[in-house]
Amino acid sequence: MNLTNTNSKPSSTSHTISQTPLELWGGIECTVVRIQDKFRNQAEETGHASRLQDLDAIAGLGIRTLRYPVLWETISPDHPDECVWSWHDERMDRMRALGISPIAGLVHHGSGPAYTNLLDPDFPILLARHAERVAKRYPWVKLFTPVNEPLTTARFSGLYGHWYPHGRDENTMLRALYTECRGTVLAMRAIRQHIPDAKLVQTEDMGKIFSVPRLQHQADYENERRWLSFDLLCGRIDKTHYWYQRFIDAGIEAGQLDEFVNQPCIPDMIGINHYVTSERFLDHRFRNYPPAFHTDAVPYVDVHATRAYQADGLTGPEARLREVWERYRVPIAVTEAHLGGSRDDQLRWLGQVWQAAQNLRAEGADIRAVSVWSIFGCVDWNSLLTQQNGFYESGVFDVRGKGSTLRPTALAEAVSSLAKEGKFDHPVLDGLGWWQRGDRFFVPPPQPSRVPYVSSSARKLVITGGRGTLGRALARVCEHRSLAHDLLTRDEMDIADQASVEAALARHRPWAVINAAGYVRVADAARESDRCFRENAAGAEMLARACARMGIPYVTFSSDLVFDGTLGRAYVESDKVSPLCVYGNSKAEAEKRVMQVFPDALVVRTSAFFGPWDRYNFVHAVLRDLAAGRQVEASDEVHVSPTYVPDLAHATIDLLIDRVNGIWHLANQGAISWFEFAERAARQAGMDTGTLMRVRGASSGITALTSERGLILPSFTSAIERYVQENTIAWSDSPSEREAA
Repeated sequence: MNLTNTNSKPSSTSHTISQTPLELWGGIECTVVRIQDKFRNQAEETGHASRLQDLDAIAGLGIRTLRYPVLWETISPDHPDECVWSWHDERMDRMRALGISPIAGLVHHGSGPAYTNLLDPDFPILLARHAERVAKRYPWVKLFTPVNEPLTTARFSGLYGHWYPHGRDENTMLRALYTECRGTVLAMRAIRQHIPDAKLVQTEDMGKIFSVPRLQHQADYENERRWLSFDLLCGRIDKTHYWYQRFIDAGIEAGQLDEFVNQPCIPDMIGINHYVTSERFLDHRFRNYPPAFHTDAVPYVDVHATRAYQADGLTGPEARLREVWERYRVPIAVTEAHLGGSRDDQLRWLGQVWQAAQNLRAEGADIRAVSVWSIFGCVDWNSLLTQQNGFYESGVFDVRGKGSTLRPTALAEAVSSLAKEGKFDHPVLDGLGWWQRGDRFFVPPPQPSRVPYVSSSARKLVITGGRGTLGRALARVCEHRSLAHDLLTRDEMDIADQASVEAALARHRPWAVINAAGYVRVADAARESDRCFRENAAGAEMLARACARMGIPYVTFSSDLVFDGTLGRAYVESDKVSPLCVYGNSKAEAEKRVMQVFPDALVVRTSAFFGPWDRYNFVHAVLRDLAAGRQVEASDEVHVSPTYVPDLAHATIDLLIDRVNGIWHLANQGAISWFEFAERAARQAGMDTGTLMRVRGASSGITALTSERGLILPSFTSAIERYVQENTIAWSDSPSEREAA
């Protein structure tokens, strides 16, 4: 990697463009942020802090440059002269042995240890002291980011009040920004005393603001503001600068600004952290947007620009990177490329960012790398860390497994391919990400886009069980996620008939198969045991055998009824099966046969599923009868793990894309009795529970499911809340407008 250290102001003349291929870098979400008097550490919350072997997993992907924390708050938390290096020494030594070059981050969205903050005049001096110690201890490190995203941090800490010191005005924001940038200057000076060729990789989010005409003044204000961290470091904020007087009014002296002008600290590389949500749209018409975007703080809504058709075609990483290159003409890297959400959209986003960088390189821009971010995921960033809900977004690896297990997601294969070959492919890339589809807008455009969400030549997956609840739900979720698919009924493919299976697979040529077909009438299974075993065991095996022979990824479903409920706790995947009924026996037999003929198949065990799109489930029956005033009886002796069908469908598809194999338990977290299940549903729906009767049945036990491989579905509480909000079927005996919809 060839980084040029420039000691003069950037000019319009181009650098010599590197002829080396675009690199794939990595980064872990490592924020240490103070909120009131408490600190949150993302390396601890994702488990990375206790897993040295994570670095070997990163190296195994082919990543050789890694944004990594050497954070002030973790080394000198209590006193500036008391340092604890053991954790960092072990990891820095391991990276060096693995051939990984760290980009050392010294403050990541933080305000420093508890003895300082972003408004402390001594913050820059103290940070420089920490930076010098880091340089002396690790003199082989060449790349540094003393302060990550200084403007973004200043906004969140000084303007919006999210993080310490919780300021809520422009002056506080500007003072915090000055402090961070001054700290960056002093830190780099201190580092270069010991590492003369040290490089500054300065990161920032450069999202642009769009608006309706009435709010153009606010958009212009924010769009000028977004350049402040780079303009300050590059010495551009002199008396002619749009923001110069605002800094003066905030209490920053002219001489302090002149120091940047006279001795700029120009980044050797500009790092752009770009997210789907980075770009915003402002609109004063509250009624057009969900209540979640309404606020009393400002007289307008602030939404993702991708949700507003007025910004269509103007957003995205390529446009923002081009703006940065044209303004500064300094080498650029995308230093964070991350998307929370479905696995297909994560792959599509990484692909779009990578292609944007390649396109700009073709134009002559000096784009050096794209960094896959949140390698081990992140926690509670949907609330900007202000709430502790344990909301986890997976990354290249999913860390929700038992113990210290790291599970590679489909992103791992993509990252490895990009790092080693500069390209990757997957069938899901044939569809559009949600931020590109015409149904994403809060307000429909006057002329809706006719661009198909999935190309006509898209590779498809096959879903069986076309008339069943689960099959139709899976198809619905695929439609929502722009995944090309064929939903087959028994007439189109009889999974227990070899000729039918082979003909259907030859006709549809799927890249994957999800088997949602089978016999589902538990109460009738003893009377129709031959049919039950044919459809559940023989059919699942027949389809698995064909997929194994053709190399097609395969998923099939099993049940909690493979267990007898006598264990006294929720069951995990490795527990021995012990079915009590014919239906349970058929599913246990199916599991055994499928794993024998296709060890790479995925078998999903689930339990008591309920969904918002049809009436064939326990919850709908309970609410229907309660709404009609009928008595409802439910056992309080059998405990289950209710499973919300949309959650089940999304998780199954993610695991399929990840190429997971073996048995996996998917159920919403929590074990409750059938009576408690009915009671919670009724109360959530606001219904009277007076006719709900608690009964003792002939059976008892716990057939609830939990997982040692990873609890990837939300809680039951979340599921039942969403069921009531999203239900499309009337809780009555006759069709209604809601059901027709």
